[in-house]
Amino acid sequence: MSEKSLDRKLARIRAGQYLPVDFIIADAKDGDMGFGAGAPGPVYDRDNQPTDRMRPVADYRAGMREIVGSGLVDIMLTSVSSAEMLHANGCYTDTPVTPAVRLNDTTDIWSLRGGAYRTAQARPFRTARIKHARAAADLGLYSVTFYNDVDRDVATLEAYAAFREDAEAGGMRHFLEVFNPAFPIDTGGVDPGFYVNDAIVRALAGVASPERPLFLKMSYNGPRAMEELASFDPQNLVVGILGGAAGTTRDTMELIAQAERYGARVALFGRKIWYAESPIEIVRLMRRVVEREASPGEAVRLYHDVLAKAGIRARRPLEQDSEVTDPILKGGAG
Repeated sequence: MSEKSLDRKLARIRAGQYLPVDFIIADAKDGDMGFGAGAPGPVYDRDNQPTDRMRPVADYRAGMREIVGSGLVDIMLTSVSSAEMLHANGCYTDTPVTPAVRLNDTTDIWSLRGGAYRTAQARPFRTARIKHARAAADLGLYSVTFYNDVDRDVATLEAYAAFREDAEAGGMRHFLEVFNPAFPIDTGGVDPGFYVNDAIVRALAGVASPERPLFLKMSYNGPRAMEELASFDPQNLVVGILGGAAGTTRDTMELIAQAERYGARVALFGRKIWYAESPIEIVRLMRRVVEREASPGEAVRLYHDVLAKAGIRARRPLEQDSEVTDPILKGGAG
């Protein structure tokens, strides 16, 4: 079995020996746990524009195998059902990529067509069972959301404590995803990013090393919030970012560049990879950006050059695809 790049990189990060080549990238293709049959996304027409028909899960899993085979990512995150299929087909044999599975599916990730679950505070819920998931992967994702609501937050933390006990007993490592609430919450005028930072540190301060998460997955809440959390306890609290909506190619490159600059050491991108015209090339260029071989703007131009040479029609013209559209990124964009 090949050495897993995740373990090697985490060891260097925790030892204070981080270099940009140690940045960890994960492909998050666990969307069926939240979006259901809509997770693989739409069928595209001849002009590379989306239609109203959804792709089958076979396409989604083919994309997983392609990314794992490239060796460009360190982690492939999927649902347990997909992980079982990949494992049975030998997808992870002789590869540096670590398989991971989503181990809980709180109601705020239920993004069904016509659904309204994300308008309410999340309720803890777990479909996956560790004893079965462990047969396909020894790393899992657990997610929480804090609302500044004592009853809801206590219920969330109690569910997380029960999960940690089950995970430790079952030999399952985990990383912790902390969502921003899907709607505004009252933080008394304090930047919500700092509230989330405090909630994370407070929640993990009493957690002993055998049950601590390997790293975090969270929203990028701007330079100050990222720098504060990433520098708080870097040997014990490795910070990673989630990708969110697909956005422009410039959004993808800016997000990974800015987050790494301010201390993030992991990026877990789902739709930003899957919805790209060339998922392999978008990941390859993400690596070049974090390793300082290309600026975000240069990476967009290189991406369009690759698409043109491959005869792939870009969904946006270069000028439009070079725009930073995510408000949290605009202030730090060069």
